[in-house]
Amino acid sequence: MAWRIARSGRNVRLFDPAPARGATFAAAGMLAPVSEYHYQEDALLPLMLASAARYPEFIRELSPNGEPTGYLPTETLLVGVDAGDRQALAGLHSAHRRWNLDVQRLTTGAARAQEPLLGPRVTSAYIVGGDHQVDPRTLAARLVDDLIRTGRGVIVRERVVGLLHADSADPDSRVTGVRTENEEVSAEEVVLANGLGANELEALPGGLHLPLRPVFGDILRLRVPVALQPLLSATVRGLVHGESVYLVPRSDGTLVIGATQREDGMPGVSAGAVHRLLRDAQELLPAVADLELVEATARARPATPDNAPCSAG
Repeated sequence: MAWRIARSGRNVRLFDPAPARGATFAAAGMLAPVSEYHYQEDALLPLMLASAARYPEFIRELSPNGEPTGYLPTETLLVGVDAGDRQALAGLHSAHRRWNLDVQRLTTGAARAQEPLLGPRVTSAYIVGGDHQVDPRTLAARLVDDLIRTGRGVIVRERVVGLLHADSADPDSRVTGVRTENEEVSAEEVVLANGLGANELEALPGGLHLPLRPVFGDILRLRVPVALQPLLSATVRGLVHGESVYLVPRSDGTLVIGATQREDGMPGVSAGAVHRLLRDAQELLPAVADLELVEATARARPATPDNAPCSAG
């Protein structure tokens, strides 16, 4: 948002003690409106499809000269292992057909011709043409660099603790700036885009409550040895005995495996989650056992009651 505002010709001061080190740092970056589709979320699907359709143009605008952004227009392969997984994927594919989405059923032979390292337990497969990926860390670094390069963006590594108002005694009066732990900063416009942290700010307008809750996720990053590259050509999203797991190949020779969804309040990495992710990933791709585990990360992402975006203005 800061990057877009700066490109409109306005000056921006972005307050963040650790830019892009929260949920962005952990995210796998799948741009997957089709394979992320869930039953009873039909109202959300058009928004997801429209967002994904705009992504290539956003990338061209951000990187007109081909600077790295982490965006890859790779396909997504949906796979299942047992009879229950096959049935669940078949049901999902029926919903895809109702929406005329770009999903094709593959024979297991065709799936293995595309991805030779798929495991022998994979018994069903579908290819999703329009679900792509982006490396959030690379993208965030590019956004930060371009924001600063515009000459209109400044990053302040401080935490905002509250809002300033035209009438300091009236939280419903016009917002005139922000207060950090060290200073007060006036502004013509204030945009809160800090997810879970928004409800913690002091002097929010009276009655404003954003229905956000933290959902923790564990995600793994593994290094692929040269002898096994390329490990995958597509993102693989799988059901393994009813549990979901995904494998996202990166252009830097790493593989991202994720992700759990926990609401247990534990901010650290869950040992049980690491075990499950590695176990299920090996069911789909046995070569995972031969990779080097280089990182296990956990972060909380903001969730809303219906999974739709939440805004207040």
